[in-house]
Amino acid sequence: MYGEIGLKRYFFKKKKPVALMLALFTGLAFCACGTTVKTAKEPETSLVTVGFSQIGAESDWRLASTSSMQSAFSVTTGYRLVYDDGQQKQENQLKAMREFIDSEVDYIVLDPITETGWDATLSEAKEAGIPVIIVDRQVSVEDDSVYTAWVGSDFSLEGKRACAWLKAYLNSVGYTEAINIAHIQGTAGSSAQIGRSNALTEYAEHEGWNIIAQEDADFVQAKGREVMESMLSEHGDEINVVYCENDSEALGAIEALEASGKTVGSNIAAGEVLVISFDATNEGLKQTLAGKIALDVECNPNYGTVAEQIISDLEKGSSTVHDYYMEESQFSAIKSVSSVSVGANTYNVTVVTDEIIASRNY
Repeated sequence: MYGEIGLKRYFFKKKKPVALMLALFTGLAFCACGTTVKTAKEPETSLVTVGFSQIGAESDWRLASTSSMQSAFSVTTGYRLVYDDGQQKQENQLKAMREFIDSEVDYIVLDPITETGWDATLSEAKEAGIPVIIVDRQVSVEDDSVYTAWVGSDFSLEGKRACAWLKAYLNSVGYTEAINIAHIQGTAGSSAQIGRSNALTEYAEHEGWNIIAQEDADFVQAKGREVMESMLSEHGDEINVVYCENDSEALGAIEALEASGKTVGSNIAAGEVLVISFDATNEGLKQTLAGKIALDVECNPNYGTVAEQIISDLEKGSSTVHDYYMEESQFSAIKSVSSVSVGANTYNVTVVTDEIIASRNY
């Protein structure tokens, strides 16, 4: 009935019903002696309690991710969601995790701010018989059995697809001059930052591109502008490509570029600065349609449905995949590159339209 994980949950989480059974037997004994015993009426339905530790609310993408979880784990779908906003601090998330364990939630969903530092807490959850579903960013642990499943994006592939597009675009317009890249990174140590940064570094080394500036902007628009301003003050007219690791940073970078008198666009031969971004949020795609973001690689935040399906399977005692990658696209208003190749695979580049933007839920 339960399967391996289900059995663990049963024995760890079902201690209280044992005491209830003893009480019922005792009650029956009193009834035999003519004593009337009143028992509390059991509720007709029992909600599954899910503790969700979110990183924060730093961007539209993050808000969409939270909304996806809240929709999937609602009372109408049979769940009670206990939500905690980590406010961009790992210590807050660790505290929330331990509170979830102490309160004996049925499941934990964790979106970890960084990859490291989770071994002890995840081991505690495993010892307590509470399955943990990791979403979005990954965790680097000695034993990956301490969590039940991971749902998220292939951040390295996202970066490689962006770099493959840049290479193909430069070839399509015959641009052979130096490529000087300002690299605005996401939160240091996060899976998205590691995957997207490593992809750029590898491509730059192979293609002879120059990464002339590199700084962390925490995936935040205001800091993206601040970092871009700093890079412009140091490198001025050298920069012709800006690689931002999310849309919020890109929006801030565009503000700084335009405030400095730069033209943001794809004609780098004429002095325009080409901006590449990730997430493909509603606002990001608007800037893509306007030609200010040359390429926006999608990072799908709608993990809720998949995470709920995993928990539903576990409740039924069914097996589940350990790693699940979300389906994602990439968007541009530039039509000269219709697809890119990474390894043996080909990925289409979708031409962004008003209809696509209107259909975006984040």
